[in-house]
Amino acid sequence: MPTGELVYLSEPDQVELREYEVPDPEPGALLTEVVRANVCGSELHIWSGEHPLITDGVLGHEALCRVTDVGEGAGLDNAGQPLEEGDRVVPAYFATCGHCPHCGAGRHRNCENAYEYWSRGPEEEPHFHGTFATHYVIHPEQYVYKVPEGLADDVAAGANCALSQVLCGMDKIGLSVDETVVVQGAGGLGLNAVAVAKERGAEVIVVEGAEGRLEMAERFGADHTVSMNDYETVEARAERVRELTDGLGADAAIEVTGVPAAFSEGIELLRDGGDYLEMGNIVPGRPTEFDPGKMTRKSITVESLMRYDPWYLKEALEFLDTYADDYPFDELLDQEFPLSEAQQALEASAGRNLTRATLVPDRP
Repeated sequence: MPTGELVYLSEPDQVELREYEVPDPEPGALLTEVVRANVCGSELHIWSGEHPLITDGVLGHEALCRVTDVGEGAGLDNAGQPLEEGDRVVPAYFATCGHCPHCGAGRHRNCENAYEYWSRGPEEEPHFHGTFATHYVIHPEQYVYKVPEGLADDVAAGANCALSQVLCGMDKIGLSVDETVVVQGAGGLGLNAVAVAKERGAEVIVVEGAEGRLEMAERFGADHTVSMNDYETVEARAERVRELTDGLGADAAIEVTGVPAAFSEGIELLRDGGDYLEMGNIVPGRPTEFDPGKMTRKSITVESLMRYDPWYLKEALEFLDTYADDYPFDELLDQEFPLSEAQQALEASAGRNLTRATLVPDRP
């Protein structure tokens, strides 16, 4: 049987390349080749040993794949489009079982069995549980969508999870035309948030410490940028945001830095009655000082979001198909590594030396 390679996290901060036989897909499943897989912030949490549920296993979840074998009964994507060998697809990285209490109540992003297939150990069949690999198995409980024909590989690869997460989050806070939103952080999630907010007619302010990311935020349409190097304190940044919003503060703010202290800062950036979306801090056990009285006195509404409802993946692909030429999505992946250099890709990403690293399997 043919074999493939995968990246296995054996211990915190250390990965290794392993080889396994490529399986046949079970009924309802798809076997795919990984075209490219991106290094998401969540991957860094897992790699560094900070994830609350995953301590080892096959890494990778944000990817573009190509179908190589269709299991019995798996001939359609979740939009009803036919799937066959050679089609490019993007899968939701998590499962939605359809029968747990959360799925039954329509809260699919909170499925109790979301991690049933994600980051399993490589010895467990069908081995290819993550997208840092040459192959990836998409199970029947995972949503999957065919990629629009004209959409470039490097652009489509970011639909899951960055853009899908942002689209779902924007709907949660109801961001609309003529509102002002502060985006805290201009990594992959933040830049996607800038583009989505602009297309919703909002005015966008980006707060970030890395100058290169601030420049990219401007290219994605940010109306204003606030450098943490120029405005070194929370008070200075809050004052600058008020200057840009007629003294009121922003209508909404979105935290995508993953830095706990950013949460308390976000409250300072909002007007009375503003909306705050927390998506970046996903690691428990990293407390930060917070004054709840300030939040209450300002009547701030806080929404938090883990994962996304899986049908947002289709919306993400449609968004990219429509607006890919209007924003530099093709530059979000600013450094490419071969699969065999996954360790280097993770280290470079952890050092914030790039916006988004991407892995490409070493194929002859």
